[in-house]
Parts: sequence; C-alpha cells; structure tokens
Amino acid sequence: MKRVDTHIIIMTAGLVLLMLAGCAREPKLHLYDEATAEASFPEVELALDVYWDYELAYGITYDWRSEWFFPWDSIADGPIGYTKPTVFNLRRYFTGDVPRAPHTQAPDARVIYGTSFSDRYRFGFWDFLVWNYIEPVPGEEAISIYIDEETSLDFVTACTGQTMRPTRYSAPRFTRSFYTPEPLFAAYDQGEEINENLDGFEYDEEKNVWIKQLNMTMLPVTYIYLTQVILHNNRGRIDRVESDANLSGMARSVCLNTGITGSDAITVNYTVKKKDNCDYKPTETSPVEKVDIIGGRLLSFGMCNCNPNAVTRGDEIRDNAHHYMDVKVQFNNGKDSTLVFNVTDQVRQLFKGGVITVELDMDTVPIPSQSGGSGFDAVVVDFTEETHEFSFEN
Repeated sequence: MKRVDTHIIIMTAGLVLLMLAGCAREPKLHLYDEATAEASFPEVELALDVYWDYELAYGITYDWRSEWFFPWDSIADGPIGYTKPTVFNLRRYFTGDVPRAPHTQAPDARVIYGTSFSDRYRFGFWDFLVWNYIEPVPGEEAISIYIDEETSLDFVTACTGQTMRPTRYSAPRFTRSFYTPEPLFAAYDQGEEINENLDGFEYDEEKNVWIKQLNMTMLPVTYIYLTQVILHNNRGRIDRVESDANLSGMARSVCLNTGITGSDAITVNYTVKKKDNCDYKPTETSPVEKVDIIGGRLLSFGMCNCNPNAVTRGDEIRDNAHHYMDVKVQFNNGKDSTLVFNVTDQVRQLFKGGVITVELDMDTVPIPSQSGGSGFDAVVVDFTEETHEFSFEN
C-alpha cells in the first residue's frame, strides 16, 4: 500500500466538491446564493504494518509480526486488523462569512451509503466532520459506542459503556469494566469556502465542472492491541482460561473533531483464548520452544489526554495511569485464579496499539489451594532461566 506524506498517515478520505457550474468562468457566473456539490470518499486502505510504524516517534523499528506468537485464526477468531468502512456519518456546519467560527447552527446530519454524497451548498464557509457509521444492535440495552452531539455543537464525542463485570482498577469512580469499542475512524476539516467566483477550484474537462478538493485524512480513533501471556513449562498446570480479560488505564472517550482522548481512565473488557503447543522463537538464533499462549485482541480509545495520531518524534507521552492486564485461569486441580500483570511501560511505548507480551515460567508459579480470584502482585519481569520473584495472594 502506498504511503501518504508520512509514515503515520496511511488512510485518506479526501472529499471532492464538484461545483455544477458552467464550463468557463467568463462571463461571470450567476449562481444565486447556493450551488450543488458532490462529496466523494475514496476507498480506505489500512495495513497494521504501516500504521504500527513507531520509527517516526521513537527512532526504533517495530516489527509486530516477529513479536506475535499466538496462532491467530482469521476465520475462527475474526479479522486481526482494521476493516474498511463503507457507510459514513457526515456533519456539515455552515459558518457564514467567517471561517472556523464557532458553530451556532445545528449541523446538517446525513448517513452516507457508498462513497459519494451530493447536495446543495450555500455560498460561504463550511466545516465537515466525517466518521464511519456504527450499526446499532437491536434489543441490546448497552451499546459499545455512544456518540454525544448534544453537549456542544463544536465537538462530537464518542464514548463506550459499562459492562456488568466488576473491576477494581478504576474504583471508586467506576466499579465495572467497559465494553471494547467498535472500530472507529474520523476526519475533520474547517474553513472550506464555497464562493461564486470559484476561487480555489480547478476545471475538469471530462466532467465539464469546476472541482474543489478538500484535504481530509481519516485515521483510526480506536487502537488495536494484541495481548499474549506466554506460558513456559506449563505442562497442563493451567488447563483453561475464562473468555474475558481486562486492560486498565485506558480512555473512556475520544473527541472526533480533535482526536484527543478524554481524561477518565477505565478498564476495558475483552475476549481471550488459550492455545497449546505453540511455536515460540523470539530471535533468529533461538531454538523453537513449544509453549502455551493466552492471547486476545482488543480495541480501545488509547491512553487518556492525548491524540496518538499526532505524536511526532521527541514528543513526551504524559500518561499518569497505570496499565494492568489480567486473565482468569483455572489450574489442573480445579482452583481458579486471576493473573495480573503490570504492562504500563508497554502501553506507553505502543501509544497507537501493538503487541503486549508477558512471559511466565510456570515452574515458578505456586498452584493455589483454594479458589477466589487470587492473583499476582502485578509485577512480572521478562522471562529468563532464573526464578521470578513475586508475591501470590490467596
């Protein structure tokens, strides 16, 4: 896939306004106070190999495929990357003679099926907000994303709702975990002028129209994380996992206009699976080791108070939250436990998503004698041949 301008900008949704005027600008056109225009959305292409390119920000080469050992099945487990949106929400804001002015009028709201939209525009300045349409699920009381357009005419906020599963990380404000949001992409453009003189327009001989190109870039505002707990020397000690896991310290919401996430830190609930006898070869010279892996995929709005898509080289990620990943497992004696890992450093480094890995030598893990949600003390170091030091709470 061809990159656009930088390593980060990899998905373009340019809007093309087609002014259906005459084929010449002279004599002066008389188009009254409005004209018909068409908005055209090119197809979206997005590859994780390009989007997870952290060389721009940190000066490192990040190869997520070399770190991801969980045998993901795209048929049974679903798509691992982003999927192309085909239906969009469009909000058009008319600001009269003043570009980038505050929005004082309710926007024109449309759902666009396909890749183009045609309507009439008054002469003046316009702001355009686009995001992909999220299909509501009939009969479900809780929804993954709620779009708030009532609080402010200048900002549209997407947020995710709470599940019924309890969590301790976000207490006391939030005592339950939150849903994983659906894939969401957004673009915002301000101060585009539609004028009688066709300033900024180019003539298209084939279509016999004057065309104005709006430069908008649709980027993800939900970020994919692939998590894996690599169990060395398991030998059946952990024989199954519950399907749900959690990642804490993530943002509850995002502003679609700015891409900046909210300040509320929440715990995101997602699905994991355990697969046995997986090939593990961390380096080219390492021998292949057979390991069991607990793996999963989640989407989130990312860390709080930042726009991951706007991070550039030298920027400091200011993330005050701690990020804990937990999985619920059952040992071969029938006792269950919650394993909790501190993955703060990994999340802060992978601010646009990526592979989060925890390695655990099961020879160092005591098998619990009773159930009840026991867990590690949220500190797990990189796997070595040495014994890990951690506390185990009954």
